[in-house]
Amino acid sequence: MTDSWMIKYLAEGIGTMLLVLIGNGTIAAVTLKGSKNNGMGGLSIAWGYGIALMFPVLVFANVSGAHVNPAVTLGLASAGLFPWAHVAQYILAQLIGAIVGQLLVVAIYNQYYLKTNDGAIALGTFATTNALEEDGHTKAMINGFINEAIGTFALVFGIIGFTTNFFGAESIKWYMQAAAKQGANTSSPDVMSQIWASVSGASASKMVGALAIGLLLVGLITCFGGPTGAALNPARDLGPRLVYMVMPQSVVGEKTDSKWWYAWVPVVAPIVGGVIAATVFKLMFK
Repeated sequence: MTDSWMIKYLAEGIGTMLLVLIGNGTIAAVTLKGSKNNGMGGLSIAWGYGIALMFPVLVFANVSGAHVNPAVTLGLASAGLFPWAHVAQYILAQLIGAIVGQLLVVAIYNQYYLKTNDGAIALGTFATTNALEEDGHTKAMINGFINEAIGTFALVFGIIGFTTNFFGAESIKWYMQAAAKQGANTSSPDVMSQIWASVSGASASKMVGALAIGLLLVGLITCFGGPTGAALNPARDLGPRLVYMVMPQSVVGEKTDSKWWYAWVPVVAPIVGGVIAATVFKLMFK
């Protein structure tokens, strides 16, 4: 049964909502005053985001592909691995999902924002900034662009590799074609047992792939989180930043500038990195 495109859009929205809810929820838990997890550090955030990505990949990979990231969607489309006709809908669903996910984080941690009453810390639970900001906007943007583009290249290249090459679909197709060429009944017990074994292997491969993607993000946030916090996802940064912009102080405590001067970096740089990654992957393996 093939899921309709509306179901795929919904899956992308819910998947991105879960990503932001768990990921930015972890940041809030670690950084906001009064939280029992306050002070657990960057490694906790990396693991929180790794699990936050693994969750929708496991749930929605067979439905929408579980892109949950415009950089992934645009990268795949640019390499001819995803239809352009559905790119805008996927990105819109991802952005809406990110906004809803952040609203849920705010609902959970409202009182902790008020206890913290620090605009910089609050913004950090919504969107990314650059550690070089005090050295000037130009340095911060250049460093942020390089960091986000390289980090997203690694993320998208890994995601495509983990989910394209070895998910078992090729072996299932091979069994069916080989049986048909030999004139065998594809519904016979012997052929079906081979197909079933292949399906089981594909399912196991999916689990391993999802785990690998989650662990990859843990490593990438640990590596690339120092300069920028490692957005690696335009929706994950832009959606929550929009939420922060409209939130009153009565909800998030003291507010700081939303830093729109920097906001283009975690949107454009991941897209550039994702497109390059998908293109390189296609040139190598397709």
